[in-house]
Amino acid sequence: MKIIQDKSKCINCGSCVAVCPEYFEMENGDVKLKNSKKEGELLKVEIEKEIGSVKEAIEICPVQALKLKK
Repeated sequence: MKIIQDKSKCINCGSCVAVCPEYFEMENGDVKLKNSKKEGELLKVEIEKEIGSVKEAIEICPVQALKLKK
C-alpha cells in the first residue's frame, strides 16, 4: 500500500501534518511526506497498513492532493 502526495496540487496548509505526524512533516513552510521517493510531482511512500490518521489526512486535504493506493 502507498501514500501518494501530489505536490502540484498541495497548498501546504499543514492539515495532514496536524492529524498524521507519523507520515507528514512541515519543513520550511513546505509539507513533505516523510521517507518518500519522488516521481515527478508525486511523492510516494510504502506503508504496511492503513492507520486511521492516514485516512483522516487524506479526507481533510482541502485540495485532494493525497491518495492511498492499494
